[in-house]
Amino acid sequence: MTRVGNEIELTVDDVAHGGWCVGRLDDQVVFVRHALPGERVRVRVTEQTTRFLRGEAVEVLTASPDRVEAPCVFSGPGMCGGCDWQHASLDSQRRMKAKVVTDQLSRIAGIDREVVVEELPGTPDGLGWRTRVRFSVDEDGNAGLRRHRSHDIEPVDKCLIAHPGVTELGVTEVKWENIRDVEAVASTTRADRAIVVTPTTAKLGELPELKASSAVLRRFKGGRVQSVRGRKGVREDVAGREYRVGAGGFWQVHPAAGETLSAAVIEGLEPKPGETALDLYCGAGLFTGALAEAVGAEGRVMGVENGEHAVRDAQYNLKDLPQVRVERADVAKQMREWADVRADVVTLDPPRAGAGVEVVRKVAGMKPRRIAYVSCDPATLARDLAEFGRSGYRLVGLRAFDAFPMTHHVEMVAVLEPVKLARRHREAAEAELAEQDA
Repeated sequence: MTRVGNEIELTVDDVAHGGWCVGRLDDQVVFVRHALPGERVRVRVTEQTTRFLRGEAVEVLTASPDRVEAPCVFSGPGMCGGCDWQHASLDSQRRMKAKVVTDQLSRIAGIDREVVVEELPGTPDGLGWRTRVRFSVDEDGNAGLRRHRSHDIEPVDKCLIAHPGVTELGVTEVKWENIRDVEAVASTTRADRAIVVTPTTAKLGELPELKASSAVLRRFKGGRVQSVRGRKGVREDVAGREYRVGAGGFWQVHPAAGETLSAAVIEGLEPKPGETALDLYCGAGLFTGALAEAVGAEGRVMGVENGEHAVRDAQYNLKDLPQVRVERADVAKQMREWADVRADVVTLDPPRAGAGVEVVRKVAGMKPRRIAYVSCDPATLARDLAEFGRSGYRLVGLRAFDAFPMTHHVEMVAVLEPVKLARRHREAAEAELAEQDA
């Protein structure tokens, strides 16, 4: 008998990966949105499988002390799916994210480690940070955001987590005829703005006039992006260096993320002048540039990126650094070609799917003294850390950052060392502590 559409009452026990909380109905697991651990809620069932149910808390019978009034009127059951935790205090959001990371590391990688999710500067209320927002357009030409696990569009007049530079464009205030979606992009350090539109027809028609000036680009089927008017992207400044970033490419969406993550990678790797560094999935060259500054003119940095436009951006951004070489290639394929290369330090920042077994093994085979793995997905990070463990590397440092407030996402920087080296460092640290105690 199907329960979809029916309402059930239960107590939520814990938080789960993906913005869910978990409860039980008799012996069946129920994943619930818009709830918090410890709450008694009435849940409308939205999905049913043989193993579990999914649903939304439509009424809170006993509230958690961490519950707050959602600042966004479009957040709630059946509405916008862009945020997961608008109903939770920011402190509790970070605690829940830390719990998820801890659980994934333990369950998937067998790593028991206490995790603290750090607040990023500049967004004390958790709003106004997202510098890239992709709006979907409904049949009437209204821009909105997708509902959770749905193709349905929730029309919105404003997205509260959008950066002011995005909001000032006024994407939701105009009609978008024959347009499927509009991605709005704003620089955090310059006045640069851009929109990337995906038309529903072969020919791009006339576009509405926005409230603020911006470059215009078109996205074709398959993801290719073509400039229509103005710059091809925006400029960002990180640690005194300017980066050109394609409007349709990848860049950290929180204003403080670029600086914070670059510093965390350099702190974790401790690259030395004259060393060889490898930056995999290097994008527009954010970490490549930081590594190049650290190893100096006598060192070398090799970046690998598969995206054509990202490679062009990286090569342009780092053209003043002769010690840098950026290759356009699939990372796994390039690693096979570099079988004899030796690197002192390696950075990986793969997509959400993770690096995978082959890349992990190839990186470990280079025998770097340290590896920094940047990830936004605790599950795939844990999977790859387990493979690094089987390849002779051990997790020696982990920092997690709240780079996506109000959502379930979290950015992490994991640092690994060869097991023997990590053991020596641990024994040295323990000896130093013992000497201090004596």
